[in-house]
Order: sequence, then structure tokens, then C-alpha cells
Amino acid sequence: MSSFTPSVAHGPLRSFGRIKSRALKPRQAALFDTLLPQVALPDPVKGPLDPQGLMPGAEAVWLEIGFGGGEHLAEQARRHPTALMIGCEPFVNGVGSALRHIEEMALTNVRVHAGDARDVLNALPDGSLDRVMVLFPDPWPKARHNKRRLVQEDSAAAMARVLKPGGRLRFVTDWKDYADWALERFLKTPGLEWQAQSQADWSTAPQDHVTTRYEEKKLGDTAPIFLEFIRV
Repeated sequence: MSSFTPSVAHGPLRSFGRIKSRALKPRQAALFDTLLPQVALPDPVKGPLDPQGLMPGAEAVWLEIGFGGGEHLAEQARRHPTALMIGCEPFVNGVGSALRHIEEMALTNVRVHAGDARDVLNALPDGSLDRVMVLFPDPWPKARHNKRRLVQEDSAAAMARVLKPGGRLRFVTDWKDYADWALERFLKTPGLEWQAQSQADWSTAPQDHVTTRYEEKKLGDTAPIFLEFIRV
């Protein structure tokens, strides 16, 4: 894996922490040289992205921001083979895990960006996505670090911009303060309409939710909170 360098140079503050922990397993390291070139998203910093060009005939285009170990991304891709799944993750070990899932499940409808999702959002055309999913982003729980959270007014506006009318945005966190923070910013974003009618709507996992390894660790201060929005 000598040639791989994650795309982390970015103007705004990084919304993620470390980009690598332990050494990659040999199999995962090999996939960076063999599989990643086949599934890597074109560099979004170099120009606009054309989702339909990435998978001609795709019936839908989904974006997962921060896919962690990739189990949710891969399972959604398996369930929806006619949809293009774009996944963004700056953590090298997470990318290696996702590549393993992609190989094992023989998925052909996944494209991976090993870097900052905000670059991808900026490069996507207006109204080009059917779904945006943000599951358990780094909570940055200390008040002085809140400015590093992924969900800010500008990123919320970017997510709304790339969604088609009727497109859906899902945000999930297990930190109460981040749920309040995100809800406040999404509600202020023109074009996004919160779908909750009762407490069950944000405390119960949607039917199509895929439980992640992070979720099973229960590292937050609350049970997962699910916020669903529609682009109107």
C-alpha cells in the first residue's frame, strides 16, 4: 500500500480526528492496490462529479458520509443493487474494512472516497441524490470542539442542495447534545422538512436501518436518535 494517500487537505476545520490507528491487515492493505483503484470515486477536488456517469442506468444515487467500517454501506448496496452507493470515509482502517466487504459481497455498485465528504458534496450537482445518510459522526462533545462537528449550517445547506425533491436525509447519533445541535441546524435549512410526528419516530430505528459495529459498542450518552428529513 505504498501509493495510497488519503485526501485530507481542506480549507475548513477537519470534522474528523485520526485517519489511521493500527497497521492494516495484509489482505486489506493489498485491496488498496487491487480493488480501490476500481471503486475509487474520481477526485472531487479536480472537478464536478457526474453520478450517472459513474454507474450508467442507476435507478438511484445514495451518499453515506462517514461509513466507518463499511458494513452499513455494503449491506445497503447488497439490498439495492440498482442504486449507486457513494461512501466517504477519511479513516484508513475503515476504508480497508469497507474494501473487504465490497470484495466478499462482490458488489459492483459502490464508489469510495477516502477523504473529506465535504469535497464530494461541493462537487455534486444540484438535486443529484436520492438519499444522504450520516450515521454516528464524530460527536466532538467538548463545547470548544463543537465547531469541528460535521453538521454546520453550510454543510446542512450542501446536503439539502444535492438532494432531489422528495430525497431523504437521515442523521443518527448516540449523543443527546449532537442530536439537538443537528436538529437545530437542519430545521433552519431551507428545503428540509423533519418527518417526526412522535417520540417513536426518532427513538425507533427505521425498518431499513442496518446496525453498525460502532452502534453496538454503545459509546454515547443515549440510545441512538434517528432524525429523518425530506427535501421539499
